[in-house]
Amino acid sequence: MCGIFAYLNYLTPKTRQEVLDLLVNGLKRLEYRGYDSTGVAIDAVDSNDIIMVKRCGKVKVLEDAIGSNFEDARYSEEPVLTHVGIAHTRWATHGVPCELNSHPQRSDVNNSFVVVHNGIITNYKDVKTLLEKRGYVFESETDTEVIAKLVHHLWLQHPNYSFRELVEQAIQQLEGAFAIAFKSNIFPGECVASRRGSPLLVGIRTKTRLATDHIPILYAKEHRPHGTSLQPLPLVSRSDSTSEFQPLENKEVEYFFASDASAIIEHTNRVIYLEDDDVAAVKDGALSIHRLNKVLDEPHAREITTLKVEIQQIMKGNYDYFMQKEIFEQPESVVNTMRGRVFFETKNIVLGGIKEYIPEIRRCRRLMLIGCGTSYHSAIATRQLLEELTELPVVVELASDFLDRNTPIFRDDVCFFISQSGETADTLMALRYCKQRGALIVGITNTVGSSICRESHCGVHINAGPEIGVASTKAYTSQFISLVMFGLVMSEDRLSLQQRRLEIINGLFNLPDQIRKVLQLDTKVQELAKDLYQHKSLLIMGRGYNFATCLEGALKVKELTYMHSEGILAGELKHGPLALVDREMPVLMIVLRDPVYTKCMNALQQVTSRKGRPIIICQEGDDETKSFSSRSLEIPGTVDCLQGILTVIPMQLLSYHIAVLRGCDVDCPRNLAKSVTVE
Repeated sequence: MCGIFAYLNYLTPKTRQEVLDLLVNGLKRLEYRGYDSTGVAIDAVDSNDIIMVKRCGKVKVLEDAIGSNFEDARYSEEPVLTHVGIAHTRWATHGVPCELNSHPQRSDVNNSFVVVHNGIITNYKDVKTLLEKRGYVFESETDTEVIAKLVHHLWLQHPNYSFRELVEQAIQQLEGAFAIAFKSNIFPGECVASRRGSPLLVGIRTKTRLATDHIPILYAKEHRPHGTSLQPLPLVSRSDSTSEFQPLENKEVEYFFASDASAIIEHTNRVIYLEDDDVAAVKDGALSIHRLNKVLDEPHAREITTLKVEIQQIMKGNYDYFMQKEIFEQPESVVNTMRGRVFFETKNIVLGGIKEYIPEIRRCRRLMLIGCGTSYHSAIATRQLLEELTELPVVVELASDFLDRNTPIFRDDVCFFISQSGETADTLMALRYCKQRGALIVGITNTVGSSICRESHCGVHINAGPEIGVASTKAYTSQFISLVMFGLVMSEDRLSLQQRRLEIINGLFNLPDQIRKVLQLDTKVQELAKDLYQHKSLLIMGRGYNFATCLEGALKVKELTYMHSEGILAGELKHGPLALVDREMPVLMIVLRDPVYTKCMNALQQVTSRKGRPIIICQEGDDETKSFSSRSLEIPGTVDCLQGILTVIPMQLLSYHIAVLRGCDVDCPRNLAKSVTVE
C-alpha cells in the first residue's frame, strides 16, 4: 500500500537539492498509495553520514520540512557525480502514523543501513526477538525496522560480503510480502532493491541507447527455503561474482526505483518489472539482477519495457481533483476499452488476449469472478448478463473471503481475477490458490506488467488509462465493459442470441455519447449534494442490473465522504431495511424501464407510504416515475444490461460533491490507499 521511490545517478552530476526535488516529486506521484507519513534519505555534505527527514502527514509537509532542513547553500550548489536517495510515503499497518514509524527505517544510530518498505513481514516478531537477543534496541513499532537491523547483523558477522549478498541473505529470513530499497553509508553509491508480492520496477535513463534490451539474470548456487529456522542464521553460498557486474557502454546513467510507473514516466519510459525474489543491485553504475530461486523454464533475462503512458495522463489539467478528472474521462476511457476489439460495422468482437482460450472456456464447468471492492461490484454488475450469454453457472466471490473458506476449485473451472492495479494482495493470493488446483486463470487488469497480469494464463487489459484518485471510477466502467465484451465473444455462435447481441453492440456504440449526456447532470447533482451533505446516512436502493450500482454508489459515498451509506437490494426492503425509512432518512432509488420496473415501483411506493422522500434516478421522459418524488435525475435509455454504466456516474458525481462540501480530501480519503498490496 505504501509508495517507494529511489534515485541513483552515476557520473551524472546532480546537486543534493536536485536529488531531493526528484524524490519529493516521485512521492507526489505515489501519494495515492499512502499518505499517513513520508520520509527521504540522502547523503550528508561533510561526512559519510546519511541524513533522513521524516514527517507525519502528506508529502507537502515533508516538502516544507526539507526546505527548512537543507538551507545550507552547499546542498544546492555542490554537484556530486554519484549519489543514492530513497524516499517513502506510508500507509500505516504496524504502528500509528508518526515520525518514528515513518520510513526510511535505520539499522542503528549511525544510519549504516536504511530501508524503505512496502508490504508486511509476517514473521517480524520472530526476527525481532532474535535480534533483541543479539543486543539490538528497536525505536519504532514497524515491521520494517527488523529488515534494516537484520542486514546490519549479517554485515557484522560477514563483513566481506557485498551489499547485494547481505540483502539476499536477509530476505531469505523474511516471510510475507515486501518491496524494499536500501542505501548504506558502508556501501556509498550503491542501491539494492528486491520484491516479493509487492510491486517494484526499475527505470533506466542513459544518454545513448543501451546495447541490449535484456538484463541477464544470475542465480545463487544454493538457497534455503523461505520460513526455515532463523537459528543460527545460516547463510547461502555466495554466487560467483567474477562476471557479476558488466558495465554499460555509456557510463553516464540514472536509475529510478518505484512502486508504480507513474513516478518514473516523466524521467524515462524504459523500465524493468522485477519479479518475486529478484534482487536488483546497482554498483559502479551497472545494474545486475539476481534470483534467489530458479524457476523452471524461466527466461534468462529481464526485458526492458517501453512504457506507453504519457506524462499528461497523470496530471490533473484544469480539474480540481484527479477523481473529478477521471469521472469526466469516462467517455474516452470506455472508447479506449473497446478500441480494436468491438467492430461496429461487422458487429464482431475480438479479444486478442483470450482468443486462443475461448474453446477451452466454452467447455468449462463454471465461471468464477473474483475481486475486491469496486472490482467485485463490476463482477456483480455483469453476472446476470454472463449467465444469459454463456449459459454457464457464474459464481461471484470476494477475494478476501475466498481463501478463508478453502473454496473447492476444479481443473475445468475458469477463474477471472479482476483488479485495477493488478497487485491486490487478496486477489493475487486467490489467483495462486486457483492456479495450483489447475483452473484456467483470466486476468482483468488496468496495469501492464502487474503481478496478476503476469501470473494469468490469459486476460484482458481494460485500457482505462492511469487512475490516480484512490476511489476508482473509470476503471469500474472499463471493467464492466470488458466483461460484457467477453460475454459477447462467448455467444457469437449462438443463433438464438444474435438479436440480443445486436442490441448490446448497438448499445455499446451509443455509450460514449450517453455518458457525456449524463455528465451534463453535474450541476444538478451538485445542488442535490447540498441537500444531503449534512446528513449522517444515505440509503441507495435498486434491483436487477442496477443492484451493483447501489453497492458501488454506497462504497463511493463511504470512501469519500465518511458518511454511512448502504446499498440495498429493493427486493429485500420488506425483510428489514424498511425499518430505517422515515421522513428524515435520505433514500436514493434507481427505477428504470427494464424487466424489473414493476417490482422497483412497488418498492418505491412502499418507501413513500412510510413518509420517505426518495430521490429517483429514472429514464428520460418517465414522468410517471418522477411523480413519486420532487427530486430526480434523468438519464438516457439504453439496453438493460448497460444501464449500470450510466446509473453509476451520478453516484460518482454525488459522492465527489458531498466530499467537497464536507471538506474531505477527495483524492486521498483517510485510512485508504489505492493499491491494496497487503492482506
